[in-house]
Amino acid sequence: MKLAIGCDEAAFDLKELIKQHLTGKGLDVTDFGTYEAEPVHYPNIAFAVAEKVAQGEFDRAVLLCGTGIGMAIAANKVHGIRAAQCHDTYSAERASKSNDAQIITIGARVVGPELAKAIVDTWLGASFDGGRSVPKVNRIKEYEDDHQLPRNNKPA
Repeated sequence: MKLAIGCDEAAFDLKELIKQHLTGKGLDVTDFGTYEAEPVHYPNIAFAVAEKVAQGEFDRAVLLCGTGIGMAIAANKVHGIRAAQCHDTYSAERASKSNDAQIITIGARVVGPELAKAIVDTWLGASFDGGRSVPKVNRIKEYEDDHQLPRNNKPA
């Protein structure tokens, strides 16, 4: 499994910890930054990661910021992406099993390091169940396809 990871300055330390945790398990992890605890525009990192996931270059990704909210909002702007904010293991499991989320976001200011590792492990250990969730996920995809904005992001 190829994974991408990225963060803003608020989550730099947690990103480094999660990256070390995942590579220690032998997983292939590519870091999209930030590479220092310096201010950065988190949407740029979310867009870069989400675009690579949408293009199939990565199987899944973890994005981190102060709350996880901004990264989720930004990543979900990329066509084909389902990013879920997760602050507990149950949500992480359901993000995969029920929603087929390719990206999870975590807030470094609201989730401690050990819980963050458990969230990531739970999400990576789960897979899409299909079943009654298929029509729901398909409806999300259909809506997204039918309502995609032109490349300049301005309504027609």
